[in-house]
Amino acid sequence: MGGLPADNTSSTLTLPGSQQDQGPLVGKPGPDTKHAPDTKPKKKICCACPETKKLRDECVVEHGEEACAKWIEVHRKCLRAEGFNV
Repeated sequence: MGGLPADNTSSTLTLPGSQQDQGPLVGKPGPDTKHAPDTKPKKKICCACPETKKLRDECVVEHGEEACAKWIEVHRKCLRAEGFNV
């Protein structure tokens, strides 16, 4: 019977310029990968900036959203400082 030779130790081919010798690249950053600083918020957005949230909410209830742009922006700045993308 004609089968595969018994001394066949590798069934893969290495092509010139291939990166086969570097191992699997899935989930592993390469040397050129720049790591972004950890900017993930440490709190939930509902619990961040309670002082500015309270001022914003009271203003909106009493005067309407249009009249409270200042407090809305102050709260957004606080949230951004906490790491939220708002």
